[in-house]
Amino acid sequence: MAKVEKKCSFCGRPESQVEFFIMGQGSTQICNECAVQAAEIVKENSTSRTKMPSLKKDDVPKPVEIKKYLDQYIIGQDEAKKFLSVAVYNHYKRLMQERTNDDVEIEKSNIIMVGYTGTGKTLLARTIAKKLHVPFTIVDATVLTEAGYVGEDIESILTRLLQVADYDVKAAERGIVFIDEIDKIARKGDNPSITRDVSGEGVQQGLLKLLEGSVVNVPPQGGRKHPDQKMIPVNTQNILFICGGAFDGIEKKIASRLNTRVVGYNAAIKNEQVDKNNMLQYIAPQDLKSFGLIPEIIGRLPILTYLEPLDRTALRRILTEPKNSIIKQYSKLFGMDKIELVFTDEVLDYIVDKAIEFKLGARGLRSITETIIMDKMYEMPSAHEDKLQITLDYAKTKIEKTNINRLKIS
Repeated sequence: MAKVEKKCSFCGRPESQVEFFIMGQGSTQICNECAVQAAEIVKENSTSRTKMPSLKKDDVPKPVEIKKYLDQYIIGQDEAKKFLSVAVYNHYKRLMQERTNDDVEIEKSNIIMVGYTGTGKTLLARTIAKKLHVPFTIVDATVLTEAGYVGEDIESILTRLLQVADYDVKAAERGIVFIDEIDKIARKGDNPSITRDVSGEGVQQGLLKLLEGSVVNVPPQGGRKHPDQKMIPVNTQNILFICGGAFDGIEKKIASRLNTRVVGYNAAIKNEQVDKNNMLQYIAPQDLKSFGLIPEIIGRLPILTYLEPLDRTALRRILTEPKNSIIKQYSKLFGMDKIELVFTDEVLDYIVDKAIEFKLGARGLRSITETIIMDKMYEMPSAHEDKLQITLDYAKTKIEKTNINRLKIS
């Protein structure tokens, strides 16, 4: 009599088609593949049922505490830090307002930060994320397009937030989203577009419902939506949106509004009070409209702040002072090979001067430093030496030999 081959009690596959069985009571058994799928189902269900931890007022960091934390990593930018700290603190208080019995409903105040490239917009967002007790994600507006076109749907912003919250919808609905490069979706002309502007004005219009607060159907894995896909409804009413962008060229819009080029005696007296080296401090919502943001989206970003341009003193401090300064990072890299890395003060000043010359902001500091010590990072781990001192002559030689001069902006 032929032996009856065992089959999985779940999928029905015979023993010859699986690696092994896990035996149960009686004649039941489960194959290894079904066991893995069962474990994933249990994990997914337990994650979806996880309760959102309650926020206690005593646990919420105060604005002064948030700013002090930012000061450890970011030099200067006190104005932007204050705006950001207050916005995050008020966001926490909005989340706790459900416990009150009055009829006063606190609405969210989304933020838009304007600053030159390399002044620390994204770094501010990444740093404050470490301090938060709510889900936080950073997304790039440059990849967004209207639905039906190549690129990512606007709803993919919320997909990232869901992923950070481990698909806990309740936790994601109280999170914070930082939308970087918001200036890249400005419309192409001052007038409303009469043709398709799929990556500009169209994206702005799609963002309106997210910023204002509505229930949005989000594809769980991101990408394009299709009819057969399972969607996750997310209410954006309590999600705080922080936007950042360089808005390159907006200084001309500000100068035009301030009438800085008007000739005449009275105009000259007025313009003496205008700091032309830092025009962003005079930015107003109408300047964003002139740049290409639609009025509806400006109204949903009521808090407007700016980042100071980095002068020589700030760049010099950025190079060495913060907890995660560039010099400390490279010193730690060499220290892992038991090599002491030393930069002379003349070299540090030289790096700052080159960063100013190339007009790359704080990002230029890393590029220049990397160029100077690249050969040493290649040679030293095999050189059996315990100290490396970078001199000014060595730094100048490396900069002059490299193609980094191509980065120079005329």
